[in-house]
Amino acid sequence: MAPLDPARFDAARRLVGTAVGSPGLQRLTELAATLLGAPSAAVAVVGAVQTMAGGAGPQLWIAGTELSLEDTLSGLVVAAREPVAIADARADRRSAELPAVQQGAAVSYLGVPLSDPVTGQVVGVLATFGPEPRRWTEGDVVLLSQLASPAVSELELAAVTAEYEASRLRSELALDAAEIGSFDWDLDADELSWDDRLLSLFGYQRSDFPGSIEGFLRRLHPDDVDRVTVAMQAAVETLGVYQAEFRVVRPDGVRWIRARGRAVPHERGAGARLLGAAHDTTAQQDVDARVSRVLESMPAAFFSLGRDWTFTHANAEAERLLGTSRDELVGGVVWELFPAALGSDFEVRYREAMESGRPTSFEAYYPPPLDRWFEVRAWPSPEGLSVYFLDITERREREEATRRDARRLALIARVADTLSRALADRRGGPGALQELLEAVVPELGDWAIASLVGEDGRLHDVGSWHADPELQPVAAEYARVRLGALTATAPIVDALATGEVTVVPDVAASVGRLLPPGAARDAYWQLDPATAVALALVARGRVLGAMSVYRGRDREPMDAQDRTTLREVADRAALALDSAALHEQERRMAEELQRSLLTDPPEPDHSQIAVRYVPAVQAAQVGGDWYDAFLQPGGATVVAIGDVVGHDTVAAAAMGQLRSLLRGIAYSSGAGPAAVLAALDRAMEGLQVHTLATAAVARLEQEPVDRARGETRLRWANAGHPPLLVLHADGRVEQLADERADLMLGVDATAVRREHLIVLARGSTVLLYTDGLVEGPDLPLDEGVARLVALLGELGDLPLEELCDQVLTRMRPQGSEDDVALVGVRLHPEDRPRPAVAGPEVVPPTP
Repeated sequence: MAPLDPARFDAARRLVGTAVGSPGLQRLTELAATLLGAPSAAVAVVGAVQTMAGGAGPQLWIAGTELSLEDTLSGLVVAAREPVAIADARADRRSAELPAVQQGAAVSYLGVPLSDPVTGQVVGVLATFGPEPRRWTEGDVVLLSQLASPAVSELELAAVTAEYEASRLRSELALDAAEIGSFDWDLDADELSWDDRLLSLFGYQRSDFPGSIEGFLRRLHPDDVDRVTVAMQAAVETLGVYQAEFRVVRPDGVRWIRARGRAVPHERGAGARLLGAAHDTTAQQDVDARVSRVLESMPAAFFSLGRDWTFTHANAEAERLLGTSRDELVGGVVWELFPAALGSDFEVRYREAMESGRPTSFEAYYPPPLDRWFEVRAWPSPEGLSVYFLDITERREREEATRRDARRLALIARVADTLSRALADRRGGPGALQELLEAVVPELGDWAIASLVGEDGRLHDVGSWHADPELQPVAAEYARVRLGALTATAPIVDALATGEVTVVPDVAASVGRLLPPGAARDAYWQLDPATAVALALVARGRVLGAMSVYRGRDREPMDAQDRTTLREVADRAALALDSAALHEQERRMAEELQRSLLTDPPEPDHSQIAVRYVPAVQAAQVGGDWYDAFLQPGGATVVAIGDVVGHDTVAAAAMGQLRSLLRGIAYSSGAGPAAVLAALDRAMEGLQVHTLATAAVARLEQEPVDRARGETRLRWANAGHPPLLVLHADGRVEQLADERADLMLGVDATAVRREHLIVLARGSTVLLYTDGLVEGPDLPLDEGVARLVALLGELGDLPLEELCDQVLTRMRPQGSEDDVALVGVRLHPEDRPRPAVAGPEVVPPTP
């Protein structure tokens, strides 16, 4: 450790008694800990020892504790005279043995020096630290270094304030206890009498003093002669008070003397005498000069007020921030020089501090011409108030900008979420805009109206909202009737025509006074807006609607940033509405296309076929699910179902090709399910239908012997599709599945396709379906199939059409994220008349 510098010791000793426990230092350490995310922060004054002045967090020592510098991390900073950052003090040879490190309180440490602004000596350390290792960044060092300046100012201010008040007290005591000389000037006789003390103050021997005013003037500093002479003459002419402070040039140097007296009439009735006393104020002047130098060197503004609220001192920074010269400030009453302070936090807190005798700190705004935010600290004293303040306008503007950005982003996020939920729930444009208004009010306005361009090309108000619940019905009534009452010059007309934001600085002049008598006018004046902004909802060059946002008379007009936010909100709303409209149009087209590709089932004798197709709940996409049912030339009924991979127009086209190919192959060949799937696989390769698909094909066939037995044969083959289900006549449900499933279509054209046979009693039901019914993010396939099996057993007694509807409703009550195709076949008994649900009364002949 370097030997103690006497100059640094003196500088630190001046601060120790006043800095410990300073509220300002406490606040600064709390700020340092918060900004750097450190568990603890502290300020220490360093002289012969380290004295803890204050801190935040779980410190080891309380304020006022003294420690040897050699035993502290602060000693490293003092020695280096620059910031010291230690990621892990246990691993650093400079610090590993220090008590705070050994105890685990300061494993990570960042400290910056605090330097006396007059001498440049390091008088303290500002540090943040914690019990865990931490790698300090360059930004951390810069940030803590920036906090060092206000920390030094706090130390200096505490010392200067104490010294300033102490010097005043010493001055007053000097008037009573110090040697004071007296004088008596007989102007009529031009005789000046001084006592021995005054002679000594002026450096005269009794024998050397001429006893006249010339002896007094001879000792005055040349620069003070005119000022002092005028003061004496004024006192004599008015028989008033004489007061002056001046320099005396003595043989041993220059001294400051303060004189005070009064001119009185001569006892002889003519002329006058000037009687008074004087004392040496050189020491006081030295202190005042030093205080003034410190105050002038401080980076913060400082002024003092007397108990009569007049300025008694102001430094250069105070002159700059207050925009007023020192000559204008000193002697002026603060409330007269700064009238806007009356009634504000400045007056309230200043008077509170003066009356209570307790320091105060606060942040407040002073309007133009200053137009600035200030952080103020004020200390009361018997003489008045000492005030230290900083210009924090830029910080407040940054904070306000950050808050506004946060509010803007939160509003935009809320709008996006509102629109996505409203449109996802299929509430349409009016529902989405209504929720949009409820998000915008009151953030951007007190009330608002949303409009949409209808299919007739006209504008229709579709929603309104008011921040005041009692006025919401009035806003709704105005929205209901206003368009019919507005003129062609209304602001919303300009907004629709230009697509730009139209600002209405005086709604009453632009709208209110132009409304004809009636419901619109009555509602308008009840709402009584002051300003408004109207803008069109434009997407892809097309005007979809408009928004009108109003503000009351107790609220400032919308500024440029708010208008930009509203424009962004409107653009997002317009784009969402346009996308939703396109989505809905595509969805309808997709559904129509899908359904156009799916034909009605045939009506074979005593067999009923029911089909269902349900598009995905979120889809505006063409699906790849399909079904088919037809009769082969031999009279067998073929039922097929499939699902092409993908959800786009390519999948739809592939689905149409596969369905047509399968129907053609099965009809022309009369082959069974396995042969049909094998031929389809080869056709896909040969015709270059590049897609993947699952499919299941079932053929219901009956020979005379089967008919006599009341049975039907079911042949089936499956290419990677969910298993077919059979509800037997006895209520038993069976999955038609093979232990080793065949490949899906489009993988291998040479794959062997296997065919299976099962004999069904009449009264059985066969169910084919696509995976959208039994699989999804909320439902694994195996679990879905098991649930469908149980449901089919539960609902088996229902008529086939009702059974299919109940299956869809019960399996997917909220809809499916995938398309769903469903085919049900019920084999009605043939030993009785054909039921009406199984087809026409006259059955067409078998081909």
